[in-house]
Amino acid sequence: MTDGVPAGVPAARTAVITGASRGIGRALAVGLAAHGVSVGLVARDRARLDDAVAECRSHGVAAVGITADVTDRADVAEAVRALAGSLDRIDLLVNNAGVIESAEAPFLDTDVEDSWRSVEVNVRGPLLVTHAVLPVMLAGGGGRVVNLNSGLGYRSAEIYTGYAISKGALARFTGLLDLQYRSRGVRAFDLAPGHVETEMTTSMPMHAGRTEWTAPSDVVDLVAAIGDGVLDDLGGRFFRAGTDTPESLLALRDEILARDARTLRLPTAGPDDPLR
Repeated sequence: MTDGVPAGVPAARTAVITGASRGIGRALAVGLAAHGVSVGLVARDRARLDDAVAECRSHGVAAVGITADVTDRADVAEAVRALAGSLDRIDLLVNNAGVIESAEAPFLDTDVEDSWRSVEVNVRGPLLVTHAVLPVMLAGGGGRVVNLNSGLGYRSAEIYTGYAISKGALARFTGLLDLQYRSRGVRAFDLAPGHVETEMTTSMPMHAGRTEWTAPSDVVDLVAAIGDGVLDDLGGRFFRAGTDTPESLLALRDEILARDARTLRLPTAGPDDPLR
């Protein structure tokens, strides 16, 4: 046993990716398939989902697509039952499905219902999907959960209040999940994909005129390394594609652990701070 984790939790043979019909989710599904991982894709758009599944199968692995709304408990339960039956096991879960507010504005200039939709999809979705997948993962001896996060989950900003709230909550969930289930062979990770050129990011005014984008392959490389177990010692922590690589994270491993860095926490004023 290493750092409280049972030794020998194998590299992922199967993965489930939500929001997998387009953008980062599709890139992850296809990239993991190219890595030799059988994949289960969850999304709402049947036509796009079928196309993504076909591309995954072109890499010679099993791939299955299930339509579901990740905020609907019954949908999620049925989707996970179907995926577990088709894939036999679930070694890696990537909670990628997410949305952002339609208005890039301060809180009072936004619709609370629009902000709440971000919280529903970005928090309730991962909670429901993980709650359904985790028993399957544990029955298989363990696995890994990746929550697609954002720098806005860790720092304050003047815009996208609901989105930032949702990603902060997701970061806390990642830490709790890793702590609660690491002794049973499950690790959880926060991964910000950087600025990948997708339908969502290109619609955001803050990215107008951007010419430098994070390569989808950078996100795939990190998720594949997580699935392989390369980064298990850094479970519960925050990575950022396009800045971090598996190699750079391993080089920083000892310092990250010594400082208990890359986690969501309340900084204190020093050793005399009563909140220590």
